[in-house]
Amino acid sequence: MTTVSLLLLVLAAAPAGTPAADPKAAVAAVLDDWHKAAAAADEPRYFGHFTADAVFLGTDATERWSRDEFRAWAKPYFSKGKAWSFKPVSRHITLSKDGSLAWFDEALDTPNLGPSRGSGVLVKEGTTWKIAQYNLSVPIPNDIMGEVTKRIAAYEKALAAPKDAPAAPKAPAPAPTKK
Repeated sequence: MTTVSLLLLVLAAAPAGTPAADPKAAVAAVLDDWHKAAAAADEPRYFGHFTADAVFLGTDATERWSRDEFRAWAKPYFSKGKAWSFKPVSRHITLSKDGSLAWFDEALDTPNLGPSRGSGVLVKEGTTWKIAQYNLSVPIPNDIMGEVTKRIAAYEKALAAPKDAPAAPKAPAPAPTKK
């Protein structure tokens, strides 16, 4: 009986183990700090959140950058002390079964793009979460999608037109009507 009492006393006096940090909270903290680093124009902190082989997809169809290409593009903004300010409005995070990957989507409030969306993938490197891919987009309401796709098609057609080609002939002006 003395052995059991002694064991219970030792267990009761031992400090409780610290619960493992919530991985979703850790991912959210990385994303929050990443956005804060951009708003503070803290270039080393901002780009330190990326993996070495990270990809950033911007809002323009041509914007698919490696981390280093994106850093070179963004450097003038960070150098001026003003990058961009994205504030998450909502966020959803999902973890892989083994806890080594996280993917997310977040609704963003941005002063220059309006309502936007970020989505991406983070990987766990040791005990640190790093952004492996980020995709920034501007959701288009379905009610105006037709108008937007027509404008994009016209824009792409204008870009594809040869620069030295003669202008298309204009339609003849309508004959004046007699009153």
